[in-house]
This record gives sequence, structure tokens and C-alpha cells, in this order.
Amino acid sequence: MSKVWLITGSGSGLGRNITEAALAKGERVVATARNIGQLDDLVNQYGDQIRVVTLDVTVEEAAQAAVQVALNAFGRLDVLVNNAGYGDIRPFEETSSEDFKTLMDTCFYGVVYLTRAALPIMRKQRSGHILNISSVGGRLATPGSAAYHAAKWAVGGFTEAVAMETAHFGVKISALEPGGMRTNWVGRAINKRPALLPDYEASVGALLKMMDDLQGQEKGDPVKVADVVLQLAYADELPAHLLLGVDAAQGAELAEQQRAADAKRWHEVTISTEYE
Repeated sequence: MSKVWLITGSGSGLGRNITEAALAKGERVVATARNIGQLDDLVNQYGDQIRVVTLDVTVEEAAQAAVQVALNAFGRLDVLVNNAGYGDIRPFEETSSEDFKTLMDTCFYGVVYLTRAALPIMRKQRSGHILNISSVGGRLATPGSAAYHAAKWAVGGFTEAVAMETAHFGVKISALEPGGMRTNWVGRAINKRPALLPDYEASVGALLKMMDDLQGQEKGDPVKVADVVLQLAYADELPAHLLLGVDAAQGAELAEQQRAADAKRWHEVTISTEYE
């Protein structure tokens, strides 16, 4: 029997790939996007197999309404893919509080709101998969993405905690942590780059130059990532965190090595704070 999916950020990028893969498999999908016109071709191709919903994930009432569409159309909800998000590469000092909050609202609170809307349904069903598209940037950081890393680290902690709460009644939750993919994430992230303050040229400026060279050459294939997402939606067990991509695995390993080295170097300070 096919599953019922709700996928955020379906209009483009990885969300579009996941939506296409699910529909091709015969799944029933509620596809959401800010601009649902991007989904017209899928509606024409798949008809009653798909419902499209205009969704701003930063609005909790809209998240509730999107989940209700799945119930009204298909009678249940089996898979939630929290995919909507974006990057914005600039120094923290040159990121306004409004821009920082908007990114956090999209990349983190969007996950919270959709999960809150879906979880009661899945709990009553005693089954469900919630797949949160995070990033290797939820395990390591680079200069110029303080808001993005804050959001993705938050997604990882949120996922791990809620997964522990729900596993015993059949709801499986995982944070997927891909590396670079050819989804134009880089192009959008550097599109609004500021004129850097000179003091940030050595850190954020160097990262921006690297991103320019990387754009369009990322190692990750979003079509293959979408195939993995379909497999996970039928898995009996899920890891709390799953790295996707050779670059993700390598980057995470280097970050863990640095943390381990720091922990060893500062061990005496760490244990010095205990009561005698």
C-alpha cells in the first residue's frame, strides 16, 4: 500500500527531487511551496495522486492547515519531509537581527511547526516517519553562516530528543545531513552577499571565493539523495542522524577529530570544576 507524504519546499531543489521520486513510486503526496505554480506540471502528470498547498513554514497555522489537507484528501499522513530552507552567507556582524530571525524561523521553526502538526496524527496511527533535511552544517561550522549553523544544529538536537520520545509508539524521526549538492543552494546563499568589512575578508571572504569555485561542482547528487529518502520512509529503524555524501562524512570526521583534540587538551580544566 502506498504511503501519504507531506513535503515542504517542493518547488525546487532537493524538495522537488523528493516529490518527483515519491510520485513516480506511486505514493500520494501533499507538495508544498511558496509558489505552487512551480508544481503545475506534476499536477498535470499525476492528477489525484498529488495535492499542492501554498505554505510559508514560518506560520504555525499554515503548517496545521497543510497537514489537514493530507487528512482531508488521503485520510492519513505517513511521511513528513521537512525540507524547506535556505542559506545566507555573510558575516554575523553584517547580518541584521531580522534576517537572522527569518532564517531561523524557516530552517528551524518550520521543522518545529510541521512536526507539531503531524505528530498527534502519527501517534494515533502508531506509525509514521519524520525526515528532517538538515545538513553536515549541523555538525560543523564555517565562517559566514552563523544563522544557518544555529538553525541546523538546533534541528539536530530537536530531532534527537523527539525521536527518543516517540520511538516506542512507532514514530521514527531522523535528521538527514547532506554535504554539498547540485541544487543551486550555493548560488542562492551568496546571491545577496554584502560588501564585506575589510576585517572579514580573511575569513568570510575566503569562504565566498571557495563557494564561487564550488558552485555547480558539488559532489552530491540530489536525485540519489531523494532515492535514499524513499528508502528511509520504509525503514523499520532510523538513525537519529544520517550523513549523506563523501564530503559530509569527511567534514564531520575532521570536526570530531578537532573536538576530541580540544577535549584532551583542556581535560584538566574540564574536571577542575567538581566539588572536592
